[in-house]
Amino acid sequence: MSELKNKKVLLIITGGIAAYKSLELIRILKKKGSLIKTILSKNAHKFVTPLSVGSLSQEKVYSDLFDPASEAEMDHISLSRWADIILIAPATANTLSKISNATADDLASTVLLAADKEFFIVPAMNVRMWENVSNKNNVDVLKNMGHEFIGPDIGDMACGEYGEGKMTEPPEIVKYLEEKFKELKKNNGLKALVTAGPTKEFIDPVRYITNKSSGKQGYEIANSLRRSGFNTTLISGPTQLNPIKGVNTININSAKEMFDAVIENLPVDVAIFSAAVADFKVKDVSETKIKNKENYNLSLEKNIDILKHVSNHNSLRPKLVLGFAAETNDIIENSKKKINEKNCDWLIANDVSNQEIGFDSDFNEVSILYKNGEIEKISKGKKSVIANKIVKKIVSYLD
Repeated sequence: MSELKNKKVLLIITGGIAAYKSLELIRILKKKGSLIKTILSKNAHKFVTPLSVGSLSQEKVYSDLFDPASEAEMDHISLSRWADIILIAPATANTLSKISNATADDLASTVLLAADKEFFIVPAMNVRMWENVSNKNNVDVLKNMGHEFIGPDIGDMACGEYGEGKMTEPPEIVKYLEEKFKELKKNNGLKALVTAGPTKEFIDPVRYITNKSSGKQGYEIANSLRRSGFNTTLISGPTQLNPIKGVNTININSAKEMFDAVIENLPVDVAIFSAAVADFKVKDVSETKIKNKENYNLSLEKNIDILKHVSNHNSLRPKLVLGFAAETNDIIENSKKKINEKNCDWLIANDVSNQEIGFDSDFNEVSILYKNGEIEKISKGKKSVIANKIVKKIVSYLD
């Protein structure tokens, strides 16, 4: 039986040439046993008709925000509450901009603004539009809000150009949704803990020791775990990143605060320690601002090793413990030593001296070292893609 049987799908069709694919999408979803209601934007009418959409969905087609008959039932509220799945296919660049900026100027955008759940977004646009900086910013905002993107694919486009921006084919969209709900059912009840970002070790009330960690990879892992059905807690050092909807985020400053938060949130099934925790702290923190001096000596002492402590904890140790190794040289050799010293199950190593995949980059390239001595490389990709690959391996391990 399909995971989509009896699932209530609200399909929002917006105005792009790929809108014709929505008809096949409706047909496949109906075959899987889904219940479908549809909204057509004003421009979507130029590509598909309400008659064809309604004939396939066997339901009323909604379009007009100011339809007196419909708004008596407050469709912009009731439609979003009715749905188990809100699917926007195709989603144009204009639609992404509306959602990310809380614009509500038609029924589709008003329903999305009033929704109390995440969306599955299937983008479709020209490659230059997809790569536009403003569009990418909108995509990042929507991902941080917890919405999930299916595609876009790379291929030939209706405009004659080739590149990323092509709408994912309907069978692949349905397959993605089926796998998603299957995974959610399987992972329901599993708990995950992620640490991310840097820590601050204060010297005095205005100065501190820190590092360049952006927290991006840890946030992406936390978001991927959440999307996979894990009850996820993120313990974050100070970053410039937005909170992730659906993830329990605990903000800390120092390594001691991070350690206390970790211990307080154990036990879990899996713990991923991606934070760049300061190895040392100031022994005697000044209560007042230190005045300008020609010379000043700081006395440092070791911070507690959070990864090592949890990896060796008899009663609170998770089933799977992952550490991170941010290295600048001899990446694999240094990481081999670290996995043995820390006693974690997996160690994810990356080269932070490479600016293309370093702390502030949106890209990464990692090697996973396993306790049995095996090493697996994950080639360069967006940190969100790297996160998804790591989480898939976690799910497989815990299965």
